[in-house]
Amino acid sequence: MPDESRYAVDPLQTLGLDPAQAALYTSVLRLHRATLAEVAEAMGGPADKVSRQLDDLVKLGVVDEQSGEYLARHPAGALGRLIADRLDRLAEESRRIDSALGSIRGLIRDYDAGRDYQSGPFPVELVSGADVLYESVVGMAVQSPPMTLLTAIPDGRTMTDFVRKFADPWIDAQERGLLEVRAVIPVGTLPLPGVRDQLTRLLEAGGGVRTLDRVPSWFMTAGPEAAGLPALWGGNLPDHAYNFYLVRTPIVVGVLRSLFEELWGRAVPMPWGGGSDGVVQVLRLAAQGMCDESIARQLGVSLRTVRARFAEAMSRLGAQSRFHAGVEAARRGWLVQ
Repeated sequence: MPDESRYAVDPLQTLGLDPAQAALYTSVLRLHRATLAEVAEAMGGPADKVSRQLDDLVKLGVVDEQSGEYLARHPAGALGRLIADRLDRLAEESRRIDSALGSIRGLIRDYDAGRDYQSGPFPVELVSGADVLYESVVGMAVQSPPMTLLTAIPDGRTMTDFVRKFADPWIDAQERGLLEVRAVIPVGTLPLPGVRDQLTRLLEAGGGVRTLDRVPSWFMTAGPEAAGLPALWGGNLPDHAYNFYLVRTPIVVGVLRSLFEELWGRAVPMPWGGGSDGVVQVLRLAAQGMCDESIARQLGVSLRTVRARFAEAMSRLGAQSRFHAGVEAARRGWLVQ
């Protein structure tokens, strides 16, 4: 039988507490109000060590100290504080990513200067036209299969052009083992006509697609030595007549691949491609008004498994409640069968 314990999520550890801190907070919570000696007795540990751990929890804002006694904050308040701290850290990470994006041109200039000094300018080609873009990708893949293609698509217009006119050759190349496609797209493009069908085909062919609320710009990398950059960073391709720079230098490719992996790690996987995802199944049944017990009977699994899948859904969708998870799942097209 599958190991259901791996689905269990400790919200305190998820939000940054280590196991010892989570256990201590739970112990203080159950005691409600206790002295250091009482907490140490409950934990079965030396008072000096428990004292240091309690000081850490006080600094984190999940435990209060009042007149020599310790009082755990209400779980809603404690989790709210930890969530706020996590959101602050995520905002700071986002600012660092934006700073990295802004440094790309500087990196290009630095590399350009060094390459010019050694052997002349590094190769940058201005490419024009959508057909040239999509055909050149397949051409590069034919020369060195399988070629990993990473691409970020920032807007609905580019996505619509892709699924209507250009997806077929890439999907065919994926099926023939020439390409390994991974794409990050805006979640808002999922309801556009034809998007689901083409993305489903890409997933079934072995490609990868994830969604973000916002994708910073169009760009791509084709293998380890070629990258595509838009005429203006932050823009899309159709607004600039599909003019873009094809750069063939490892440092630029490396920066863009790192950026893509950062976006990929923050993005949400697609639920399509067979409908066997247990997380999606429980969300769809819950959206039909079924209770946990009915969902368990419908799927032939235990009640514990159903609840674990709800917990995983909340984690994957960044939701604080089942209701919020249902809203996010609907917005991302997870509930459409």
